[in-house]
Amino acid sequence: MKSNKPTTPSRRHMTVVSHGKTITASKPEKSLTTGFKRGVGRNNQGRLTTRHKGGGHKRKYRDIDFTFDKLDIPATISSVEYDPNRSAYIAVAVYRDGEKRYIIASKTTKVGQVFTVSEKAPIKPGNRTMLSRVPVGTFVYNVEIKPGQGGKLVRSAGNYAEVVAVEGDYVNLKMPSSEVRKVLGASMATIGEVSNGEHRLRTLGKAGRSRWLGIRPTVRGSAMNPVDHPYGGGEGRSGRGLRRAKSKWGKPTGIGQKTRTPKKYSNNLVVSRRKTKGR
Repeated sequence: MKSNKPTTPSRRHMTVVSHGKTITASKPEKSLTTGFKRGVGRNNQGRLTTRHKGGGHKRKYRDIDFTFDKLDIPATISSVEYDPNRSAYIAVAVYRDGEKRYIIASKTTKVGQVFTVSEKAPIKPGNRTMLSRVPVGTFVYNVEIKPGQGGKLVRSAGNYAEVVAVEGDYVNLKMPSSEVRKVLGASMATIGEVSNGEHRLRTLGKAGRSRWLGIRPTVRGSAMNPVDHPYGGGEGRSGRGLRRAKSKWGKPTGIGQKTRTPKKYSNNLVVSRRKTKGR
């Protein structure tokens, strides 16, 4: 982590991740980037659907390969880059047939490293293979939920899932949230951990840095009027006056309250729920 001299109150606490030793390219691969419209929390009528979103620095979208449909063709890492659209680093993979694709970089990814996507790939960091072949205790990331669908789980900086058991057609994975979940053994996953583990240690330091990221201010419910929030109103600084925490729309929120959909499709795949402070 890199800290700054305290020339202002905000810079006193601001910290950033030192990318210098990891990133090898300053500009993205032009053939793999496109322009895109930022999500500003509004629908096609322009009405607000998600609060606290909007603004932010202009970005180019990097087209990341999550499907890995080029099987049994070795690929070489040509560069490791920063991606403003995600917390992890990304890497340019050049396949033996000449095609270039962006992938999510692992903790051990380096320029010149060769990896393979195959049902028979060796179990080593960077390779991608079926979960049923991965030994118990191995860390994986970019995990498919359904075979051929593409990586959906464990993709953000520093995360990994641990293979804890193999039972028939399913493999039990311990997720970053501590939830243990069943995933089909035919699904593919990449061996290792996601890069940029220091991302969670950074301190933004000032409100302006949140605005650069497209995060707008959050107003406390207790500072609103009764018409705007269940916590609103009262004389002076009043507490919420309610036993259980709730959102602006009356839905339960906060630690210890269940918000999971009762009939969610994956309920029968959860072996043990994640640990929370309220349980």
